[in-house]
Amino acid sequence: MALALYEPGLGYYANASPKFGHLPGGPQEQGSDFVTAPELTPLFGHTLARQVAQALQATGTDEVWEFGAGSGALARQVIEGLDALSVPLCRYTIVDLSGDLRERQRATLRAHEARVTWADRLPQRLSGVLLGNEVLDAMPVQLLVRLSGQWHERGVVLDADGGLAWADRPTGLRPPLEVDGSHDYLTEIHPQAEAFVRTLAERWQRGAAFFIDYGFPEAEYYHPQRHMGTLTCHRAHRRDDNPLADLGLKDITAHVNFTAIALAAQEAGLSVLGYTSQGRFLLNAGLPELARNAGVRENALMQRLINEHEMGELFKVLCFAPEASATGWTPLGMASGDRTHRL
Repeated sequence: MALALYEPGLGYYANASPKFGHLPGGPQEQGSDFVTAPELTPLFGHTLARQVAQALQATGTDEVWEFGAGSGALARQVIEGLDALSVPLCRYTIVDLSGDLRERQRATLRAHEARVTWADRLPQRLSGVLLGNEVLDAMPVQLLVRLSGQWHERGVVLDADGGLAWADRPTGLRPPLEVDGSHDYLTEIHPQAEAFVRTLAERWQRGAAFFIDYGFPEAEYYHPQRHMGTLTCHRAHRRDDNPLADLGLKDITAHVNFTAIALAAQEAGLSVLGYTSQGRFLLNAGLPELARNAGVRENALMQRLINEHEMGELFKVLCFAPEASATGWTPLGMASGDRTHRL
């Protein structure tokens, strides 16, 4: 999965394909594979900016770090939103492995280039508000499959014709929860995403983090009926379940186990400040007020952000912070509807 997504020049996120856009065709979005919330409507980033503004002020920081910034649309929206609120922003740093996406981000953010920098790795020490929109789901996972009652790790081998094929080998690895039943069962574990959070904890001094992604708490993730796992691929706004085909030409992704991410954060010394649905988070943070004068088209697109049958319920928001920044305030987006007790 890491090679298919990130191999320089060949991996999906390292090549020049368009990736982000409303449609698979059209003069501006020719060949796009999926749409993210910032690409859907700027109301998403402008609302998130309200939460960022509160977090910057509450934690005494003046920097924003965004991981996996895509086209740069979210960065532009957050910077514009902070400027509209007259909130000081010293620097907006994007951490992205893709050279091609960096160039697109530079073009998108040209008007704000004095405050935007790029990094390909974390510094030894950092402070500020951290953002990750649909970044955890793009981190490589390991596949576990229970066959006839025995657990195996599923990996990739070359077949007799030199093509790629699945292969299973017995393993001591297990999902974090016992999966009821004796039926065959395929799922994922997320060691890289958990390690990413632990690395953040080692280097992060002050601030707050907001990670937005599709996923579930642990009990839902490893429900006995979810026997085919969540690994899927996106290309031209269509989904398929064969990541071994068309390598480098489509996105490969898995849903996020938010319980595992929250536990990794807590075990590394961070404090979980809240967990809720994207719809509830945006409503709490003031989306209706921003949408009031946004026009019919933007209001129609806004509904996709909050409706339960679209992005509003499938996407969740997890907030955590270093202990030094965790007391004395409640994140705006978590003011009601907090689901931390469900993790």
